Amino acid sequence: MIMNIRLVLQFDGTRYCGWQKQKSHITVQSVAEKTLSKLLGHKVDVIGCSRTDAGVHALCYNANFHTDTNIPPDKISYAVNPLLPEDIVVLESCLVSDDFHARYDAKSKTYKYLVHASPRRNPLLNNRVWHVNRELDLALMQKAAMHIQGKREYDAFRAQGGYAKTTTRTVFHTTVKQEYLPNIYSIEVCGDGFLYNMVRIIAGTLVYVGLGKIAPDNIPFIIESKDRTKAGITAPPHGLYLYDVSY
Repeated sequence: MIMNIRLVLQFDGTRYCGWQKQKSHITVQSVAEKTLSKLLGHKVDVIGCSRTDAGVHALCYNANFHTDTNIPPDKISYAVNPLLPEDIVVLESCLVSDDFHARYDAKSKTYKYLVHASPRRNPLLNNRVWHVNRELDLALMQKAAMHIQGKREYDAFRAQGGYAKTTTRTVFHTTVKQEYLPNIYSIEVCGDGFLYNMVRIIAGTLVYVGLGKIAPDNIPFIIESKDRTKAGITAPPHGLYLYDVSY
């Protein structure tokens, strides 16, 4: 019997060129498919919930694939993990309905972006956060974040490239808070989908606000302008995490 298996993965994206498989670069999808194919004895095509950029991490990445294996669905995670490299792990595997699609059935995706604001970098946070060597004004960033929500055309937060047919997206919330480690700030963005580099541009824009380079009250005008050049820089990929996907 052909079964549709849902996986929940975590991965450190440092050495990967994103999720989606490519001809000449190593990706998380290509490693997952190769490893599952070896385990199950047949070619496996894994459907991912989202593309991720090179260097981006995931705490709760959802995927699905079809198989006729005799391994119980909930035991696939235990069987495949010893075969995977140390920077990829399957947290959960389970049987889902045959029509479940990890990408198209997703109702919302939540990303977190981590910023370390300190005059000195922390070597233990390499490839985990964006180091900014100045203090950030949290209150200003929080005020600006309140403007980044709702169903809008987010051209100002879109990089060149990508395959989106429309720039309209719904952002359910954008929040900024200080994390438990000293001088670590998290920018959380939840929406029904995102444009190319959208979350990284939002993060870069909010950091510019925290540095005093952009006024919080200018955010609505930046969005309305649909002008990418009016927003902040594109934050580096290594501070970004796919945090949650809801179905």
